[in-house]
Amino acid sequence: MTEFQEPGYTIVGDHLAQHHELSLGAIGLAVYILSLPEGSQVDIRSLSKRFPEGRERIASGLRELERHGYLKRVTKRLDDGRLVTVTTSYNNPSATQARQAGEADVVPVRPQLSARRKTADPPERPAPTLAPVARAPQPKLRSPLPRPRSAQHHTTATALLANLRRDDARLLLPVREIDRLAPGVAAWLERGVPPEAVRRALSADLPDPVRNPAGLVAHRLTALLPPPLPETPPPPEPARAVPAPFHNCDGCERAIRASGPARCRDCRSNHREDA
Repeated sequence: MTEFQEPGYTIVGDHLAQHHELSLGAIGLAVYILSLPEGSQVDIRSLSKRFPEGRERIASGLRELERHGYLKRVTKRLDDGRLVTVTTSYNNPSATQARQAGEADVVPVRPQLSARRKTADPPERPAPTLAPVARAPQPKLRSPLPRPRSAQHHTTATALLANLRRDDARLLLPVREIDRLAPGVAAWLERGVPPEAVRRALSADLPDPVRNPAGLVAHRLTALLPPPLPETPPPPEPARAVPAPFHNCDGCERAIRASGPARCRDCRSNHREDA
């Protein structure tokens, strides 16, 4: 128990509850171990009796916690020749390393005898000095990928992402990541960006090394998203000719269109014949 915990409560930091690499089983196992009182048994046999997951899954969870610093198991030989495993649970490995104090943020548990143990019980060891747990910083929330208004460019976007490895082998993306990122590429294409320009924006000036190609592509699709092209106004309609006003024919009084006094076609023809 740490000094931040009250009877009946266990304080669990977000660094553990939201760990990006630990499995769900390992996180649950860590929470259970942290909730135990000092001196509790946390060997594989005892845990497999408490939970239905079985020894293999429990052993795998303990190895995960040990790999990420939440557990430390040391095998020691006692004065009477017995081998015991001393297990130490760390409440916050990052804070412990930052303070460079080997006994900080720990919950000690009872040493477990190995398979070659003798009948005598191992001697009790003094409890370590507990230190307060530093709260891990909250992870930054990722910006959502841009979304297209239609599925028109989905096929082109999927092909573009699959072909990024042709530009750089480090941009090899699995199928599930291509499906996740395709809407972001389609949003670029929908804004009038040519596929070749999208490809250059995603594959140029890569960092070395590329640790997370899908995360890098997602970041660039979000951070470098261009604005939509302004809508092109329709061309103006050609000016329509204004028809000439109506006038009465000077010869027959018929209504005709003319810019001024004039004769209709028949009157002009008759006038030429009379001449």
